[in-house]
Amino acid sequence: MAGASSSQDPHSSSLASEPPPTKLSASEYRVYNSMAEHMEYFHSSFRQTWKILYAVCSSGKRPSNMSLRQFLNTGLQFCYHLGVHHSIEEQHIFPVLAKKMPAFREELTLLTQHKEIHQGLDQFEAYLKRCNTGETDLKLDDLKGLMDGFKDVLWSHLDAEVKELEAENMRKYWTISEMKQMPM
Repeated sequence: MAGASSSQDPHSSSLASEPPPTKLSASEYRVYNSMAEHMEYFHSSFRQTWKILYAVCSSGKRPSNMSLRQFLNTGLQFCYHLGVHHSIEEQHIFPVLAKKMPAFREELTLLTQHKEIHQGLDQFEAYLKRCNTGETDLKLDDLKGLMDGFKDVLWSHLDAEVKELEAENMRKYWTISEMKQMPM
């Protein structure tokens, strides 16, 4: 990368001048990969719930064991849990990671994706609430349209966030002792 060293971020390590990393031991890998595994646990739950909601919208019918109220509550719980998850990340996790990792700084992709996701999520949640109170009749095509509005950014974000937290990336920025002090 021509000229990269003159404009390099002072918070990031000088990766180009460092020798290739040695292979991580199993215990080092577990420490460095722990945040990715923790994040993947939550993201898998979001993906699973999304797939249930989206399948209902796409097929036009709920599973026989799911009432309308259960479906609406599943959607509302998805909104609530994703909102809490993002709040925790933004208040407690990202500020620590941003000290050394550019991807977690406010002006960059992951936080920008949070904002884009919540634009669609807020509309999705408002629609579900109107359906839940009886103000609006549920139209699965309309709900699917709302989901389509933020589907790509959500799924991309869920994958990118975990990728940033994987062991090989984390070791570029953090020591083992620093990893053990992480808030997650």
